[in-house]
Amino acid sequence: MTVTVAIVGRPNVGKSTLFNRLVGRKIALVDDTPGVTRDRREAEGRIADLRFRILDTAGYEDRTDGSLEDRMRQQTELAIAEADVILFMIDARAGIVPLDERFAQVLRKSGKDVHLIANKVEGRSAEAGLMEAYSLGFGEPVGLSAEHGLGLADLHSIVSQAIDAAAARAERAEQEVHLPAVDVDIVEDELEGEGEEATLRWNPNRYLNVAIVGRPNAGKSTLINRLVGEDRVLVGPEAGITRDSILVPWEWQGRTINLVDTAGIRRRSRVTEKLEKLAVGDSLRSIQYAEVVVLMLDATQPFEKQDLQLADLVEREGRALVIAVNKWDLIEDKQETLANLQEACERLLPQVRGVPLVTLSGLTGRNLDRLMDAIFEIEKSWNAHISTARLNRWLAGMVEGHPPPAVSGRRLKLRYITQAKRRPPSFIVFVSRPDALPSSYVRYLVNGLRDTFGLKGTPIRLWVRASSNNPYDDPTKRRH
Repeated sequence: MTVTVAIVGRPNVGKSTLFNRLVGRKIALVDDTPGVTRDRREAEGRIADLRFRILDTAGYEDRTDGSLEDRMRQQTELAIAEADVILFMIDARAGIVPLDERFAQVLRKSGKDVHLIANKVEGRSAEAGLMEAYSLGFGEPVGLSAEHGLGLADLHSIVSQAIDAAAARAERAEQEVHLPAVDVDIVEDELEGEGEEATLRWNPNRYLNVAIVGRPNAGKSTLINRLVGEDRVLVGPEAGITRDSILVPWEWQGRTINLVDTAGIRRRSRVTEKLEKLAVGDSLRSIQYAEVVVLMLDATQPFEKQDLQLADLVEREGRALVIAVNKWDLIEDKQETLANLQEACERLLPQVRGVPLVTLSGLTGRNLDRLMDAIFEIEKSWNAHISTARLNRWLAGMVEGHPPPAVSGRRLKLRYITQAKRRPPSFIVFVSRPDALPSSYVRYLVNGLRDTFGLKGTPIRLWVRASSNNPYDDPTKRRH
């Protein structure tokens, strides 16, 4: 049995530091600047043997004017409504401030299980704040230091009691309601075939990590909110609202999709503030952990230099790429604009030739089903496996159609090809003199792999290695 624990409090009391401590990794941005966290972030927390769902929230601001702070407050209140246990954090060194008192009133009205957490208790300067904390009406405060890991034993007791209470409620519910057993049919796909299409070797029911990246204000957060059907992440007219990379689990046609909303990435020369550098670094790490990356373009300003650099980064990281052109509802001549976009995509991104390009509107929800179809299709190509026999039949045809050039009067011989790994599809071709094989011929082979085996838009790795006359001869194991 698991429970949901939310860490709440005013800005800069150490919520994200405790969140990182409980998760065991530094996944939430932390800085001395107040208001670093804006969206609510969730992950699996752990204290010793306990496992639970933990929510990090934005610092509570008492604003109701429709501003960014007001929207951050609404996100915090959604986390409170969702949680089973509330960890109300204060700064013991600063003592109780008026905003703590106003937030305490909100928590009392919520009816949730609230525990007062006094952070930063290391040193004598925290003693006065610990005494003041009683005035909030939540009983004895739990003193801890999120930075140094002090006081986690008390948190273990709080979460353990909550898990036991949840298990007891679930047991009572089972006694009251009889649930029929559900039969689950396991269907095995026929993966092997004799056709020229690539074989798929992956579990189509496994969760899929999808990162949404792009320049600031391209509509990444709006798209995620439209997909999940709720205001899960902060949106607004201000550029650069998102700072942390926020993972949002979501289900589409029975499959779990881990959507990752990322901070907008500007050109390096324009990134000067420390917080923006941290946010951009977090976004770049999200690309490394993703399986499919959706590059969001602004339909009114598509394929700027930064967009091309991001696409090139995704390809170099070996991730499957889908290009989503957002704000399509603002375009008047859609047919001509689409033709220009497709031409520009083929011309500017030859390294991922055939990459899916989907026009959509995150605001209205237009073409979201096409986006998901493109994501699943490119995932299949990214996981493709091609048998060695089919590869060598293909290689013989490619060499016959366009033989490799002769270098210094000697014809190069391509003897053998095999697939080394998937995700992305990676191949090794054995050549008599690999150092003499022109890069143009390597591109010819890569393009042939794309066209023949349906790998359009997928990063392809092709390594050239030296070979003896016998492709099965391992030089390291030869007898002398």
